[in-house]
Amino acid sequence: MKQLIRNVYCVGRNYRLHAEELGNSVPSEPMIFMKPSHAIVPMDGSTIALPGGRGEVHYEAELVLRIARDYRPGMAVDELVDVMAFGIDFTLRDVQNKLKDKGHPWTAAKAFLNSAPLTPYTVFPGAADTAAEDFELRKNGEVVQRGNIGNMIFPLQEIVDYIAENYGLGEGDLIFTGTPEGVGPVATGDQLELLYGGRALGSCTVQLGSSSSAR
Repeated sequence: MKQLIRNVYCVGRNYRLHAEELGNSVPSEPMIFMKPSHAIVPMDGSTIALPGGRGEVHYEAELVLRIARDYRPGMAVDELVDVMAFGIDFTLRDVQNKLKDKGHPWTAAKAFLNSAPLTPYTVFPGAADTAAEDFELRKNGEVVQRGNIGNMIFPLQEIVDYIAENYGLGEGDLIFTGTPEGVGPVATGDQLELLYGGRALGSCTVQLGSSSSAR
């Protein structure tokens, strides 16, 4: 987490069942939004402060890629990525729904402080090998999300190519690659834990309505 973080790209609606559970259409090309680097916070067992009084805060567990070198056309994702992590794209769902109704950007619902907790990095084994195991999010010990990148609408290679061609992609950029079905609300005191292949990678406890000093 101490490495330079430049841009934080996020892919929306990249799992069909997640799009359907929220009543959203399935996109025909990657849907990209961004979070500031200040949204990143380590999942090291500490308490993470999130906004309160603004409606439901939902968890969305995702594979996160770290870009190790500047993109050149034709580069494979396995060349670009050195390490990966898993993270949570926290979302102010009620705020997001209002923004969507008005046709406004999602920034207020997605880009708030501490909205992107991240596990420690682990070596990226390549896209094919990453799909060999599932990732899970557990809330208070219960599995609430289980996903596999093999079920993505847009695979990792298409995601990196699309972002690079439209926005640019270079060393230090992070990509949250989308969440599977099972998203839901959190409450103060909830413990969230991310696992990959059954191995615990990181955890945090939620505190709503507090200042960022709870980190």
